[in-house]
Amino acid sequence: MLVAIGHAWEPLRDGSRTVTALYTLVYAFHMPAFIVISGYFSRRFDASPQRVRRLITGVAVPYVVFEVAYTLFTRWTDDAPDREISLLDPLYLTWFLAALFIWRLTTPMWERVRGPLPLALAVAMTATVSPSIGNDLGLQRVLQFLPYFVLGLCLKPEHFRLVRRWQVRILAVPVFVCALAVAYWAVPRMNYAWFFHHDSAEQLAAPAWYGPVMTLATFGCSVVLVACFLAWVPGRRTWFTVLGAGTLYGYLLHGFVAQGSKFWGWYDPAWVHRPLGEVTVTFVAAAVMTVLCTPPVRRLFRFSMEPGMEWAFRRDAAEAARNRSHLTVSSRV
Repeated sequence: MLVAIGHAWEPLRDGSRTVTALYTLVYAFHMPAFIVISGYFSRRFDASPQRVRRLITGVAVPYVVFEVAYTLFTRWTDDAPDREISLLDPLYLTWFLAALFIWRLTTPMWERVRGPLPLALAVAMTATVSPSIGNDLGLQRVLQFLPYFVLGLCLKPEHFRLVRRWQVRILAVPVFVCALAVAYWAVPRMNYAWFFHHDSAEQLAAPAWYGPVMTLATFGCSVVLVACFLAWVPGRRTWFTVLGAGTLYGYLLHGFVAQGSKFWGWYDPAWVHRPLGEVTVTFVAAAVMTVLCTPPVRRLFRFSMEPGMEWAFRRDAAEAARNRSHLTVSSRV
């Protein structure tokens, strides 16, 4: 939902310091939180045939489908009929799928090296001083966001219980208030693009040594805000708990609405750029994302995001052996 709201605020940033401050605050922690959680749920990835198959059907196939779909859609909305379909240059939201594919493949390595988080930070810091990395598979983002994924791999259930204590939940309120105040102060003084982790220091018109320093600074800020955000996550089952299973659907589908809204002129009326309009845009984005995460939408688009594709995979020899053994025992019984 925060991803959708952030994209809905993009056309409203010019001329509104408040929206820009909120936008900066959200971008300081929403993708880091998304990636930390992705890392946490990737801890069991062991490159076994079953998990590799799930990685292909749940990440690689949606990447190809939506990379093609977004390219065709932006040809129309951006009036760019010559835009090429390139699976090496992630378009718009699809960079996350390419990054998740790479991160998850490297999981066994991060679980075996000493000091995985400092090593991942060193990789991210090096990336910021390397403008020649290029955009293939969004590699700059892959490397700069890597520490958050590795952090998720290092976390255990007790860490989440630690931040969900009532003392932390209360402390998270003034922390977020202070963070918003700092973001408001920083609007005319700082380039919030550092939180995108998309460019090197040179590409952001900063000295090379800014890159490693800003990597550590943004990582520290983001981790604190992610901890505060997770402290507010309810432990009981609520009406929106089921929506959590469909977040990837909402993430990938809302981009068509976000891109189309500019083409269809939804931001053209002057009132949209006033406080009432900004509040309206926020609630509409939240409502759209909520709908896109619902079970009916998941069932409708499951063919593209969670395809079975049994025909595409060889049968696991170990699984076949277990099945034969089970049949033998059953026949004897």
